[in-house]
Amino acid sequence: MCLLDLVTEWDDRSIVCMSTTHRDPANPLRRNGQLSAVHAFEYGAQAVAVHGGLRARSAGVTAPPGYLAALRDARLNVVRLDDIAAPLQIRAYRLFGDSVNVVYECRVSADDFLLADARTTIMLRV
Repeated sequence: MCLLDLVTEWDDRSIVCMSTTHRDPANPLRRNGQLSAVHAFEYGAQAVAVHGGLRARSAGVTAPPGYLAALRDARLNVVRLDDIAAPLQIRAYRLFGDSVNVVYECRVSADDFLLADARTTIMLRV
């Protein structure tokens, strides 16, 4: 399942992605025709995964598999995502860590309104 449509910019520390999949009636995370705002954290986690892959590729290696180990300081400012008309902008900033054991700050917004944010910890999958 890929929820992101586009990477608009990235560097070694951060990535910015866009998505309109929150409005798609076929979004696999929808329940009873609605997409809960809690799924904003999945959008953030996917941006982190893409960032890890891009960083690995630029270093000439393959990103090792990781898993979402923790979500901290998670805040939601809306109840649903499906009723947001604007595209979602997903930003992930690598705060510290190496290729897999890493902590990011993720922010999901639409039209400069912050919908959700959290710190995401990714750990090596063994």
